[in-house]
Amino acid sequence: MKVLFVATVVKTHIMEFHIPYLKMLKDEGWETAVAARNDYKNPSECSIPHCDKYYDIQFERNPFNPRNLSAYKQLKRLIDKEEYDIIHCHTPVGGVLTRLAARKARKKGSVVVYTAHGFHFYKGAPLVNWILYYPVERLLARVTDVLLTINKEDYRRAGRFKAGRVEYVPGVGIDMERFHAQSADPERDLRAELGIPDDVRVLLSVGEVNKNKNHRLVIEALPELENVWYVVCGSGPLMDELKELAVKLSVNDRVIFAGYRNDLSDFYHMADCFVFPSYREGLPVALMEAMASGLVCVASRNRGTNDLLNGSMLRFDASDKNELLEKLQLALFKDCSDDIKWNYKKLKEYDISNVLGIMKSIYFNALKKKRAKECNQ
Repeated sequence: MKVLFVATVVKTHIMEFHIPYLKMLKDEGWETAVAARNDYKNPSECSIPHCDKYYDIQFERNPFNPRNLSAYKQLKRLIDKEEYDIIHCHTPVGGVLTRLAARKARKKGSVVVYTAHGFHFYKGAPLVNWILYYPVERLLARVTDVLLTINKEDYRRAGRFKAGRVEYVPGVGIDMERFHAQSADPERDLRAELGIPDDVRVLLSVGEVNKNKNHRLVIEALPELENVWYVVCGSGPLMDELKELAVKLSVNDRVIFAGYRNDLSDFYHMADCFVFPSYREGLPVALMEAMASGLVCVASRNRGTNDLLNGSMLRFDASDKNELLEKLQLALFKDCSDDIKWNYKKLKEYDISNVLGIMKSIYFNALKKKRAKECNQ
């Protein structure tokens, strides 16, 4: 049996989310392959565990980039040649190009699975998102055997599409034990490394430094928070702009841009509060990691965070600085132990062991049904 995982990039998608699935199928005796762009600064660092064959497909995130035509042709040749049993695609560009490229293979018996990590059209989304993305997803659902959604709003909407099957899966899974209290390095003084005084409170955000993640709102709120520092783990196009904003507001001595990190567990256990101000989220892994770490979490209201924190009072409007300040005051200076306990209990359904079991059933049931249908024809 052969499986192909497709996503736009390796480092920030395949490596972040899909290694447990490659391992699961490899352990079942499958031949595993990955098709994605090598987005490592040093390309030689690209080494994917549990992957038998890797294909560097030069996908571009911008769906209108003409280079995606070459990527499509390369991907189609690969799919037609290799005759995979399951083709599982992810990310908007990877999902669109793969389903188009796999039409012939699907007719010959390949099962095409697509995970929507958060539709670009959602309640409150700009009209242009609906015009551009909704018709595409609705049309491509017709050439999708299994359409997976990771939040309840997307699941309800996808139910109107004519896909083979629409399933809800509780995210890509999180290893709760990895981020639990004992996972932090007891010998490491991360505050000292970062130059943060012992007597201040620390806010932490994790995510790409872009417009959607909305770190700007936290920086704008910081002047009204005494003895509070803000640490951002992640990199992205707005780094310089946000550094300039911190200088303008005279809080640059209290804002630390830590860049992309592989030691996030230590950051979660160093901080006093996790703040997640995104405008849009499918189902945020960083928020789940913070919840698993026992960190009090303040998050904006959107479909992804609502699924995770629907029992919490520590949510705010992503465009309302005053409401953010109100929730941060509660999180930093009140007893939030009940919120933390509720979060950890809620998170158990998203644990990787549970999600792997669900996905294993989806894969094998889809194959079984496809084979049975072929035999009856």
